[in-house]
Amino acid sequence: MPKKSLGTLTESMFYVLLSMRGMSSLCGTEIAARIGKIGGGAVEIGPATLYTVLGKFREAGYIEEIAEEPGFGRMRSYRLTDLGCAAYEKEYARLRRCIADADAVWNHEMRYTDEAVKNSDPTLQTV
Repeated sequence: MPKKSLGTLTESMFYVLLSMRGMSSLCGTEIAARIGKIGGGAVEIGPATLYTVLGKFREAGYIEEIAEEPGFGRMRSYRLTDLGCAAYEKEYARLRRCIADADAVWNHEMRYTDEAVKNSDPTLQTV
């Protein structure tokens, strides 16, 4: 059961969930490597950030630890939970909405419906 809601995800949080999507389990180094590949090298996540995010996700119930493998230190593997999948989907939809809004403004398609909105940009018309 989650202890607290994480709200809007940071970029690092989003990429951790994205990297885990569709995977049966991953350890931290595998997650970091997948983020690098997914982001084409433009997105990187350091170990401190990664393990902070993983800790928050475990606490919120977004991921679960499924194994601690012997060998080099304590290699832990994680799996995305249904709650984590739902958090990813919610954030994905929010980001798509942000992009759609930006595209509308960029393409001068934005129309304000509230006459009280004052806008100094003449390309954004009120209706």
